[in-house]
Amino acid sequence: MAGQLTAHTMNRPLIPASVDTNQYGNMAMRYAWSAIWSRMTSMKNATVLVVLGRAAKPADLEPLTQTARDRNLHLIVLILGVMPQIPIYTYGIGEGGLYSLPPGWQTEVDETNAKLEVLRNQISDYLADQGTSAEVRVASGQAAILPGAVSHAALTCDLILIGDDLRQDAHVFGDVIRAALFRSAGGVMLNAMGTAKALQPASVFVAWKAGIPSARAVHAAMPILRDSRNVTVALFDPVTTKARDGENPGSDVAAWLTHQGCHVTVQQYPSGGEEIGTVIMQRMKETGGELVVMGAYDHSRLREVIFGGTTRALIEQRDCPVLLCH
Repeated sequence: MAGQLTAHTMNRPLIPASVDTNQYGNMAMRYAWSAIWSRMTSMKNATVLVVLGRAAKPADLEPLTQTARDRNLHLIVLILGVMPQIPIYTYGIGEGGLYSLPPGWQTEVDETNAKLEVLRNQISDYLADQGTSAEVRVASGQAAILPGAVSHAALTCDLILIGDDLRQDAHVFGDVIRAALFRSAGGVMLNAMGTAKALQPASVFVAWKAGIPSARAVHAAMPILRDSRNVTVALFDPVTTKARDGENPGSDVAAWLTHQGCHVTVQQYPSGGEEIGTVIMQRMKETGGELVVMGAYDHSRLREVIFGGTTRALIEQRDCPVLLCH
């Protein structure tokens, strides 16, 4: 049976100066204003990088536009375009060698660039019509250079959203995910384009494993956690030693998040021999979670590629938005 520890919200005295708490004469009003003020100031003025592919449509951004207006978010939309492989044919050897390109290649490149520019204009016009603060960029070239464009754009963003349409090219999708996780400082969110709840979930499921990746994921998700009504901190097969998860696993995380104004419940789950990724999704649905927050690649990437793993399972699933950090 899963263990449970509930930590009720302990709000800080973050009260606007314009509010005279003395006229109410009780701490309950102080706590109420603290909770309201915390939610008013969280997730405000963030810059969000949205990475899309050539198959994206302007309407794909519709769930994000309302949240962007409400929270004064600035969207940087980066459209990735994979160019046709350069088919260089060489003749001769050394300095006397020649190379040539087939006549149809440049035409194909020009057509691809033209389509990307049309899509850029369509998305720009759509976001302007929606009253959303945004800029739309295009990064095109060989598949190998596109992850670098993503990581560079992400350097000045608070959150990275990866569009679902990029999954159509598994190689590019995987490279973009790894670039966002390992070469940027923000959280990486998947499966967020189809629902406005991804950025404003009522209930968040934090899959916690003591370590730097989990801590960074919670840091990245903190504005969202403060906004949510409930946060479940879940530990799977915790080891109750001081060197691992502590004598009361999850209580330190609960104390941290409670001080941030979150309403936290700690759950300790046995995996029962099942894959942790599968158990996370099952337990998340049981708690009514609308977003999973998790540290990525706690094990080596090589091990995950060869044997699979929790990070790989959460990336491959499409049922629930997930925020990852390494």
